Amino acid sequence: MSSLESKINAGQFVITAEIVPPLSAASGKLLAEAQLLQGKVDAINLTDAAAGKTSMSSFAAAAILAAHGHEPILQVTCRDRNRIALAGDLIGAAAQGIRNLLILKGDDPKGGDQPDAKPVFDYESGQLLALARDLRDKGTLPSGRKVEPPPRFFIGGADVPRRPDANWKAAPLLGKIEAGADFVQTQFCFDLDVVRAYIERLEAEGIVERLAVIIGVGPIRSAKSARWMNENLFGVHVPDATIQRLDGAKDQAAEGRAICAELIAGLREIRGVAGAHVMAPAQGPEAIAQVLA
Repeated sequence: MSSLESKINAGQFVITAEIVPPLSAASGKLLAEAQLLQGKVDAINLTDAAAGKTSMSSFAAAAILAAHGHEPILQVTCRDRNRIALAGDLIGAAAQGIRNLLILKGDDPKGGDQPDAKPVFDYESGQLLALARDLRDKGTLPSGRKVEPPPRFFIGGADVPRRPDANWKAAPLLGKIEAGADFVQTQFCFDLDVVRAYIERLEAEGIVERLAVIIGVGPIRSAKSARWMNENLFGVHVPDATIQRLDGAKDQAAEGRAICAELIAGLREIRGVAGAHVMAPAQGPEAIAQVLA
């Protein structure tokens, strides 16, 4: 059992954070960034060619962190590998001490640094969740071949927090649970009232007791950045009051970090929230460490 799984099972509020592996053939920068988060977070996500841009492999980055005493969450996308490669990479990751997975569809390579790259998508994210589940629970590949010993994965998926309306359906999250998800890490949410409404509905549907929900937050660098997020990031809404607060701040980046710290404190008070997932792709782990100082 991973340390992250143990803490969540014990009812502890967890903090996870995200690192974009460097475009480097050396481990120094990666380890330096992870060290900034040492003692401040319970696990570190390693993104898998985020936004379709080449970086150090998330599998390699997670293995490096595991070998140096950190608790990684390996992000795995369906975009770049067929089912043979995905299964082999998951088994190899487990052999290197990686227990936590976040399964994602993956961003379209057209928006990345090599837009002519051919997307694979041999599996959808639900199928990849099920592959990881069956490797863990049955110790088998889809072909029936045995994996001995089987991996011990703590499996995650993604979701977008929202204020559920009459048309909201629990089916997507229930499907992820059935496919093997133990937890979800969500897209950014900057409104605690939305989180409360979202969690209340998940509780009513019996989801919270079956799935740990870790809410995504992050330090916003400026009011301009907040407006960009509202216009360009699916499912993200930075409230007008937050934008006005950033606009009026002398040091907008510092104010963004303060707002993020306040959000995390607020999340701790909402029953049913398992933790906070802190992301700062434009500012890096330094900003996350300042939020969590």
